[in-house]
Amino acid sequence: MAATGGSVNKPTGSEIRVASPLKAWASRFALLLLVGAAFGLMLIGRTNSFLVEETRTAVTDMVTPILDAVSQPVDTFSGVIDQAETLANLQSQNVSLKEQNARLLHWQAVARRLEAENAALRDLNQMVPDPGMRHITARVVGDPGGAFVRSVLINAGERNGVEKGQAATTGAGLAGRVAEVGVRSARVLLVTDINSRIPVAVGDGRERAVLAGDNTNAPQLLYLGPTAQLQVGDQVSTSGHGGVFPPGLPIGVVSAVGETAIRVEPFVDWSHMEVLRIVDYEMSGILDFQSVEAERAERAAAAQEEASR
Repeated sequence: MAATGGSVNKPTGSEIRVASPLKAWASRFALLLLVGAAFGLMLIGRTNSFLVEETRTAVTDMVTPILDAVSQPVDTFSGVIDQAETLANLQSQNVSLKEQNARLLHWQAVARRLEAENAALRDLNQMVPDPGMRHITARVVGDPGGAFVRSVLINAGERNGVEKGQAATTGAGLAGRVAEVGVRSARVLLVTDINSRIPVAVGDGRERAVLAGDNTNAPQLLYLGPTAQLQVGDQVSTSGHGGVFPPGLPIGVVSAVGETAIRVEPFVDWSHMEVLRIVDYEMSGILDFQSVEAERAERAAAAQEEASR
């Protein structure tokens, strides 16, 4: 029966039987045909290179617009990715630059402060020094130590110009004073020794006191005024009273304020004190006690002689 209008013609059995061997033959010899075609193209390329070149050029001309059209979206997408990466890098660089700017502003302030201090120190450097002040440098060669002695021996004595009462300092501050002098050596009594008594000024108010050693690493302040108000961190320096040391020599800071004692932590690091500077300020506060006792004995003898008359 014939198919009605608009119906689809289905393949008959004979057509299916013919198509099946053709498909099998094509699948079996497809690889062989491709190899043969490639071999044929190679032969044509060797025998007629002009024809091959013209064909390749024509194919390239036809394919180039297609490749260009395909590459444009890819280029656009790559450009978007690059811009996103650039934006992220710019944000990271912006944060880094802000941090660097903050650090530079900090160091700029520090540099300006140091510049001002340098200018002030240059002005001080133009001062005419006291012509009488002189100093020598001596090495610490002995540390008797012990619970009852806080002194050190230095390798300089009378032949080097060392005299009793001269100040012994380090780069940090006052360490003590010369107590005994030999020809080639001397003994320095440290500020922590129990026999050390130094008039000092404390804090911004320049409160007067006496720094008394007690054979510990933290000497105490004595004879403070009743209105003195000290706190931890106040600086302690020589007051100049007594004529032993000039005013302003740094000694240490207040380390503890208690009900029974006020302690001072010296600037000098006693465990690493290897060199001392012996300074002669030409102060007359250190008395020759032997001469004083001799003078007292002479006065007493004179008084007795008068009384006997």
